Amino acid sequence: MTIRVVIADDQALVRAGFRMIVQSQPDLQVAGEAADGHEAVDLVRRERPDVILMDIRMPRLDGIEATRQVAGATRVVILTTYELDEYVFDAWPPARQPSC
Repeated sequence: MTIRVVIADDQALVRAGFRMIVQSQPDLQVAGEAADGHEAVDLVRRERPDVILMDIRMPRLDGIEATRQVAGATRVVILTTYELDEYVFDAWPPARQPSC
């Protein structure tokens, strides 16, 4: 089984790094890349990936709101260099809070 992955990050170099990591695994496939939250939401709706790697800080629509919009359609792995748990918890409605 191949796991289809979308990579969402506003920095092209970061996306390229994750693309190399994903493509190096025989059971993973890059389904697409997004440079902001709007592109990420559109890409998830169009490609129906198994998982999205979502940056929190992106232009136009941040990763928190983008996660809220796609959480029911795919699994989300939130990526951040920030050490604030509330960034992650803000992405989900209270009834669906993730565990850390």
